[in-house]
Amino acid sequence: MFKAVINSRLQYYVQGLLTAAFLLWQIPALAAIDITATRVWPAQDYTRLTIESKQAIRHTIFSVENPDRLVVDLEDVELGDTLKQLTGKLSRDDPYIKSVRVARFKPGIVRLVLDLKGQVKPQLFDLNPVGEYGYRLVLDVYPAVATDPMMALLDQAQPASPAAKTPGNVEPEAAPLAKPVPELRARTLIIAIDAGHGGEDPGARGARGSHEKDVTLAIARRLCALVNETPNMRGILIRDGDYFIPLGVRVVKARKARADLFVSIHADAFIKPDAHGSSVFALSEHGATSTAARWLAKKENEADLIGGINIAVKDPYLARTLLDLSQTATISDSLRLAKHVLGELNDINDLHSGHVEQAGFAVLKSPDIPSILVETAFISNPGEEAKLNDENYQTKLANAVLGGIKRYFAQNPALSRHNIAQLTRMTAP
Repeated sequence: MFKAVINSRLQYYVQGLLTAAFLLWQIPALAAIDITATRVWPAQDYTRLTIESKQAIRHTIFSVENPDRLVVDLEDVELGDTLKQLTGKLSRDDPYIKSVRVARFKPGIVRLVLDLKGQVKPQLFDLNPVGEYGYRLVLDVYPAVATDPMMALLDQAQPASPAAKTPGNVEPEAAPLAKPVPELRARTLIIAIDAGHGGEDPGARGARGSHEKDVTLAIARRLCALVNETPNMRGILIRDGDYFIPLGVRVVKARKARADLFVSIHADAFIKPDAHGSSVFALSEHGATSTAARWLAKKENEADLIGGINIAVKDPYLARTLLDLSQTATISDSLRLAKHVLGELNDINDLHSGHVEQAGFAVLKSPDIPSILVETAFISNPGEEAKLNDENYQTKLANAVLGGIKRYFAQNPALSRHNIAQLTRMTAP
């Protein structure tokens, strides 16, 4: 009898221990973070992987060589279908990532392994909820040696510099009495064309589901093609795909390309669907010219929050660009350019505002490039949304912007920035 009681109690305790162990094992599973979405945005500059969740994810990252791989460990994450589907979202022609593998590494840890096509410089950072997005873990994969495809394309269009003369027995020339102004060779005007938004940042949405980032890219590509068909002009696309570029980086890209003009293409939106018409904006250092302009600038400047930037990365060149306040002459030129473009748009669409508006748009803050932001139409208006998706109307919009650019240069002939610098050096005392 006594032995039976002991056995019964032992069995009871063993069952209790097993139950407790089972419950402890289930705690991580019960507390696992739910992954709500995964996205991949390939581009020539970098490839971005985004993991969206309902809670912030603790993580670690390290690299492995021979072959090159990136390993990202995610803590307390549910290994569900959404995360597993990340492996099938990678494009075969991704410039930096060969493949992605996802598996349970050990209890409480899900491991992502990125097989790479070469050496890279990764950036892994968190983004707090904003807009329609929850918590985001973002992995940006940059090449180890940075390349700029836009600059490579631009270099192809530039005439080669004359070959330097080799030293020899050359008689010295007599010193001139005064330095003559050099005759500059015909120059190519560089037009930087910026398709607004992109990647994680879709911009405004139309009632029929159109995304601003898509229509702006379509119009920008048409404008670039028309510019390239124009003698002595060269168009460059700041964004030529569905990926995100921070506002300040767009400015830097235009400056690196020595652009003569910067044109940012957008599609407006408002809470009332009957809002309609085209608008053109320039930068203001002294506040917005209207409440609508102030509201629009605030909305456009929030693109970095939606698109997602790594605030831990400090770029002194970028900081100088955005903080340079010597923009008075540039803003004056921007207003002249904007006025010509607005006049051309009036021939194909109603104007939302009959004059050029001004506000503190971050993307227009180049201290030395006349810059405008063109709100082509209201994507929130069903009628204008349909036109924005029409290829013929996109071409009309591109032709109108180009017409304004041509009128600006006809009335404001200017040397390209490269030749201005050349002239300054050659005429300096």
